[in-house]
Amino acid sequence: MMLAGHEKKKVPILMYHSISRHATAKFRPFTVSPELFADQMAYLHQHAYTAITVTQFIKARAHGASISSTLPERPVVLTFDDGYADFFTEALPVLKRYGFVATLYVPTAFVGGTSRRLQPAGESARRMLTWDQLIEISASGVECGGHSHSHPRLDTLPHPLARDEIIHSKRLLADHLEQEIFSFAYPYGYHTARVRQLVREAGYTSACAVRSAMSSETSDPFSLARFQVSADATIEKFASLLTGRGASPLTSVYTIYARARTPVLRLVLRCAGSITNASIYREG
Repeated sequence: MMLAGHEKKKVPILMYHSISRHATAKFRPFTVSPELFADQMAYLHQHAYTAITVTQFIKARAHGASISSTLPERPVVLTFDDGYADFFTEALPVLKRYGFVATLYVPTAFVGGTSRRLQPAGESARRMLTWDQLIEISASGVECGGHSHSHPRLDTLPHPLARDEIIHSKRLLADHLEQEIFSFAYPYGYHTARVRQLVREAGYTSACAVRSAMSSETSDPFSLARFQVSADATIEKFASLLTGRGASPLTSVYTIYARARTPVLRLVLRCAGSITNASIYREG
């Protein structure tokens, strides 16, 4: 059912990572148990929410009229970062049960392997999605988007390396899935005007960050806000997120980590990012 009228519609964009019962202490904040996730999706279904992809949201804004007339009455955007294999085994069956779509952001260097970049969190053996799984996921109606190639902090990389990260991810996804890739998510959520411009020039039409806020037709399509769904998001907390009142504490931690700005730290991260990038390109 579509709404008529010209009022500004607020749309919640939710961010998940791993749907799993098992995690180290450092990684646990980025997981939601399969049982809790199923309860959250049941809540959306019971309260007549309609899931749309990020690109469907962006296209609805492009009609010129208020998005209130082009979106479902109660829209929600479900996004999943990093491409963990548990999306296929735990999240996708629940999404299919309710006819929900989602947007999945994939760092392409890790497809078919493990999350070796998470070694500091003790999670280097966590399985990632395979290309065959991604093809099946895409065929089910889930949008697959770019999340860089090797998941570096793009703001710390030299311009050519940042551009390659953004473009290489898009090309690999397009080649394997045989379709255009429209949406991007910034690794760690952080972005600058330069990074946003690189994403735009690569041919994406949108990009997601982490900042906790509702979205509307006036939101910057290359800096879309998302609410992190944390491990302790009870149904009450989840319901408050949908109205923009329940920002997760994790968002603050995520943002502080991503926005470390001292010159020394930025230099260290830039060097580390370059080394990691070169290593993963050789392996990927």
